[in-house]
Amino acid sequence: MDFLTPLTWADALAAKAERTDAVPVAGGTDVMVELNFHRRRPPLLLDLTRVPELSAWDRDGAVLRVGAGVTYTRIIEELGGQLPGLAAASRTVGSPQIRNRGTLGGNLGSASPAGDGHPPLLAAGATVELASVRGTREVPVADFFTGPKRSVLAPDELIAAVLVPPADGPEQFAKIGTRNAMVIAVGSFALALHPGRRAVGTGIGSAAPTPRRAPAAEEFAAAHLLWDGPGPLDPDLARRFGELVAAAAAPIDDVRGTAAYRRHGLSVLARRTLTWAWEELCA
Repeated sequence: MDFLTPLTWADALAAKAERTDAVPVAGGTDVMVELNFHRRRPPLLLDLTRVPELSAWDRDGAVLRVGAGVTYTRIIEELGGQLPGLAAASRTVGSPQIRNRGTLGGNLGSASPAGDGHPPLLAAGATVELASVRGTREVPVADFFTGPKRSVLAPDELIAAVLVPPADGPEQFAKIGTRNAMVIAVGSFALALHPGRRAVGTGIGSAAPTPRRAPAAEEFAAAHLLWDGPGPLDPDLARRFGELVAAAAAPIDDVRGTAAYRRHGLSVLARRTLTWAWEELCA
């Protein structure tokens, strides 16, 4: 197995163009597990940890441009106030050691349906910035995933950054696991309220072949929430919202849980997160 360590973004893109079979490595929290269990043996690893552009974030017009190499720990500590939903999801990732190494770009690159960072990006309406020697393109995160561990990434492309609108209202994230920490989600859900434009964003994880939104639930909540005079949340509204979120999922039975359990769990997570977000808005 060959190992390349480019020091610039241009060199990284050139290496990926020349060797499209190269597997990018950032934190390595997914790739190294696959190597250790002999599930994968790529001919070349492309180490991106020394490319400075990938570990930076800044404001880019109306959005925050978060480099693909920004770790979960930095998202929590540096971006928690502007991206509270993504920060909440980041807190549930692995252990402190994994959060210190794991990156948002690596999470997207793995394209796992259970990736903790995916639902809040969906709820926030984020965009993924992809780059190659041919140029740069932006893909809405809702269109990025094409199947379990598959995405629209071309063989010569790398993930450069994620463009995320700062929160303009309450954001929440919750997940179900077989224990309270160091666990792959059985089901997860993210919610974003946008009171200024009376809109609701959602993101479902680990309950379909890809992370996905719940459009019918978003439209229902946006139409029935009392935006003009916030008061106690109608329990029937929250229950119906949960039902619509569960209906948007397409779960399977596996070693972590049954499809029926996942649907039920999503309905509960949706009710709870909507309640928490509404209470925050009314506070």
